[in-house]
Amino acid sequence: MLYSFYEMGRFALTPWRAAANATRQTLRAPWNSYGDTLAGRTTAAAADLFESMTRRYGKPDWNLDPVEIDVQTYPIAVDTIWSKPWASLVHFKRQGLKADQPKVLFVAPMSGHYATLLRGTVEAFLPDHEVYITDWSDARMVPVNDGRFDLDDYIQYVREMISATGPGTHVVAVCQPGPPTLAAIALMAEDKDKNRPASMTFMGSPIDARLSPTVPNKLAEERDLSWFETNLVQTVPPPYPGVMRRVYPGFLQLTGFLNMNWENHVDAHWRFFNHLVDGDGDDAERHRTFYDEYLSVMDLSEEFYIQTIKDVFQEHRLATGTMECHGRKIRPEKITDVALLTVEGENDDISGIGQTQAAHTLCASLPESMREDWVQPKVGHYGVFSGSRFRAEIAPRMKAFMAAHAK
Repeated sequence: MLYSFYEMGRFALTPWRAAANATRQTLRAPWNSYGDTLAGRTTAAAADLFESMTRRYGKPDWNLDPVEIDVQTYPIAVDTIWSKPWASLVHFKRQGLKADQPKVLFVAPMSGHYATLLRGTVEAFLPDHEVYITDWSDARMVPVNDGRFDLDDYIQYVREMISATGPGTHVVAVCQPGPPTLAAIALMAEDKDKNRPASMTFMGSPIDARLSPTVPNKLAEERDLSWFETNLVQTVPPPYPGVMRRVYPGFLQLTGFLNMNWENHVDAHWRFFNHLVDGDGDDAERHRTFYDEYLSVMDLSEEFYIQTIKDVFQEHRLATGTMECHGRKIRPEKITDVALLTVEGENDDISGIGQTQAAHTLCASLPESMREDWVQPKVGHYGVFSGSRFRAEIAPRMKAFMAAHAK
């Protein structure tokens, strides 16, 4: 019922949003001199803030700028090269450029946000890599007759998408996908799959969530599964294609993220309001760019969400050697020739220090020459894969590691 009430509330605000939008446009019209007064700018800013805070944000576009290489620019085409009901594999094709540079596949999180959350990550690699990314489906848009999707299916999907990129790809799992991606590569290694990757990089991932537990980790351990099923899992209402599917709604996930840093988000919106009043368009646009992405959320299937809580955050099955995928035991020690890089943020409040590093312990058969660990100073969770320190320090380190272990 909560999902239905949420949708009713959103629809009830539609005329108010329309009025706010009309007010904003009228006050900012070039012929309206009142819009230039302090009162006019304040009213327009308030209308802008109301509209942006009550809007339903859809799936963002990639909007990637052409990449410049050796003084020439190459437009980016977003091509889907593999697709199933629950995910697509996207290739960012640099038009007019021969595809002969190293391949990197980013396994995007399926934890409430769309793959476009990694737009900055993708942009950092486009000048010198063939870039691919997993684009997970919004559960409310997947019809019930397309079947279930759990953590085992996720592992299988990741394996298939790695195979679709061909041998020698460098795989990067950002946050949540760490455990299932490591599981997929372990299966490929055990099967001596010719398409297994050249390297694997895990960034801020809960490989072993027992280490340096954070607020989300503690919540998962303090509650039993029935609490999550009763309080957080909802039924998709009409008119969505996934009507009657049981999901963990994106708006609940977003509420949790906002509450973790409530004061910061309130301060950010207050600054946004003042930027609008003062006519500081650049800072206001930076706020819009960030929150247009941050507030765009997707639903997760019930079975994927509950199994992830159980296997990753409660029973720690990968870390304890008891994880299985469709009846097969996951054996990270079978990985012998896929180089391993782990990256963590010093101030990460979602995946604590040591949780990602645990991959080194699990991949016991890898020689030291194929391992590297890096803790980035002065960054939190999102700073691990985006922002100035990522571009200046983390991305170059990742590229150097990939080059050193190319096949």
